[in-house]
Amino acid sequence: MAAYLIVDVDDLLAHFQARGAALDLQELAVGLRGGAALAAGLVNADRLRAIAVANWSAYSSNQRPNPQQVFRAAGYETFDMPTRDGLADALIIHYFSYDPEPVDELIIATTSPDLFPIIRRVKTTHNARTRLWGTVDVLSGTEYAKDVIFQPLESLPGIKTKNVAVYIDFENISISLNEQGFVVNLDHLIDRFVARARAYGQVVKMSAYAPWGQRGTLPPLVDANGREITEDAASRLALASIDPVFNLPGKNSADVRIARDVLSDVGHHDSADVYIIASGDRDFNDVLNALVKQNVSVVVWGVRGSTSRMLENNPSITVEYIEDFTDLQTHQSLVNTSPSEDQFVAFTPSQWTSIIIQFDRLTLESGSDSVSIRQLVEQLQAVGAAASRPRGEDFVSQALSLGILKAVSTRGHVMVNAHHPIVEKTRLIVERIVRRVENTLQVRGWEYVNYGFLLKGLAMDTELDRPGCNLDDQWRSHWIDALVREQVLERQLIPHRQNPDDLVPVIKLCATYPIPSSITPASAVQESDGAWLRLSLDELMKTQRETAEMVRRVVVSVEQFTSFRKFAWCPLGSLHRRLRVFDTGMSFQLAVEYLAKNNAVDVQEYTNPQSNYDTKGISLNMQHPLVQRIIAERDAFVRVLLQLYERNQLITEQSVQMSDKRANWDLPLWFSIMETENVLNVLPGRVGQYSLFRTHHTVTVVAGDNPDGSSES
Repeated sequence: MAAYLIVDVDDLLAHFQARGAALDLQELAVGLRGGAALAAGLVNADRLRAIAVANWSAYSSNQRPNPQQVFRAAGYETFDMPTRDGLADALIIHYFSYDPEPVDELIIATTSPDLFPIIRRVKTTHNARTRLWGTVDVLSGTEYAKDVIFQPLESLPGIKTKNVAVYIDFENISISLNEQGFVVNLDHLIDRFVARARAYGQVVKMSAYAPWGQRGTLPPLVDANGREITEDAASRLALASIDPVFNLPGKNSADVRIARDVLSDVGHHDSADVYIIASGDRDFNDVLNALVKQNVSVVVWGVRGSTSRMLENNPSITVEYIEDFTDLQTHQSLVNTSPSEDQFVAFTPSQWTSIIIQFDRLTLESGSDSVSIRQLVEQLQAVGAAASRPRGEDFVSQALSLGILKAVSTRGHVMVNAHHPIVEKTRLIVERIVRRVENTLQVRGWEYVNYGFLLKGLAMDTELDRPGCNLDDQWRSHWIDALVREQVLERQLIPHRQNPDDLVPVIKLCATYPIPSSITPASAVQESDGAWLRLSLDELMKTQRETAEMVRRVVVSVEQFTSFRKFAWCPLGSLHRRLRVFDTGMSFQLAVEYLAKNNAVDVQEYTNPQSNYDTKGISLNMQHPLVQRIIAERDAFVRVLLQLYERNQLITEQSVQMSDKRANWDLPLWFSIMETENVLNVLPGRVGQYSLFRTHHTVTVVAGDNPDGSSES
């Protein structure tokens, strides 16, 4: 049986050196030969022909250990090849051209494709196996991927895998990167940190130390899409198997915690072989020297320009600069660029939210369109968005770089760039949330808004239907919570009105927040001067068309529900769900308020026979002229539909118009109402054509039939 092992020594040593991995050359040589004999099924390694190829003259004869001597002592034939050009041809001519016996087992240890021609040109037996051993699978995507077996070197018996422990002073690293002008892309850093650590061996521990969750202590962290994700940093690290370790703000806290953990871990019998500390702080020099005395490899990841000279000049450790093995963007590269709409999968609150909201607060209070950087930084500190003045100044500087803020004077005054996509969306979201809270409090006369009620209201706000906005209740909760942090809203827990033992969250406006005059709800103004009472339905149609249309929908739905079920009232929540699809913003609430102020409906708590608690409901005042008018319109429209039905004519908007030329019907509205109330049903596959539900309760009543025997879906 012919079995060959070819070791590409130059390539393997260069690869290990590039990884910075500590390597026991004798252990590698013996392990490769023993593993090859075992893989080939040989009784002993002497029956294996092991060849170590290299440019041996490149290694000094004084080098200890000398690579050529190590491989010879381990039982290898050493083949000298000064250049890599024609490397495969030289090996084939020297070892395989004159060997009449076909090869049963061919093993090549390399991370380079230079030796691939051997695989194709060496004569092998029918059942021969070819293996490639290396730290990188260079077979992937080549013609050899299916036929050649790849095995990682670390998986071979006798070759020890280096264990790696990584300790990241994340507060130090993120601030240093930011100060050196880099955008701190957390997703990118995680990928590069993990990949770089694995280059040294098997990662057995990876921890990141920072004051996680302490607002304003870290510079803005973004994800691959440019979204600010500082608050999610700890969870993203955990998903990447990096343990987020909490420490109090300030470098001393992190230094002490990391030093304690490192010295504790190195004292264990199964401690790591390689220790990596990501920090440029000089306080770690003593800890690093203590590690060196334990005969382990020590690596420091620092940021160029922010790493202590003491660490850089320490001959016992290897210093690597993070910007060298990452390709982070700089703030300067983002000047005059703005994120496109497609970049925001979900437009969530960020550090920029704080800057925009607090800038707007200051300008509302002062009546000016610009503020000084000092004022803005002090305001960011006051609401907890910046833990210190330097952090606040840093946020403002980055906002200027991104074009969110723009300088307006040489005296340090800035203003918000109103046309920036982040500014536009943030202002829209804040305005819609504040408007809804203020409107509800003013119109309903409540002291607060139920949290769940606010979520439902925002879900129906069509003004928020923008890319990345109003995605789900979680998105809405994030923004409500953000406005609570920014001291725009106030959240409280109060006893449930029907079960005082339960506490429910409610939302109020902060007393100190200056509400813009543009947000004062129109309904509140109308209420104050009695406008609702003086406004007819026709006038309402001219000024607030959506509200007027909703008034008709509400009256028709409540009348049908109460008459068919013989109830005195209709649950307000069920009615809202039924008409939600037509509620653009505040139209349902305003319609109910309009009817209530004109005494056309009564909204109150009713005893619910199916519940232990009262239910908010709505009932019609059937004697009110407005209700009688809308019901009369509904009945007249149904009679037109009945005429078409009895004539066996198709029901369409055109046929209704031709059948009743004198009436000035709002056909899209009334067809929509009839379809919602199940009086009309769209004919399958026929757009704009309907069938009449002749036995519908309302239809039978209008037709003068006996409604008691009718049915309704």
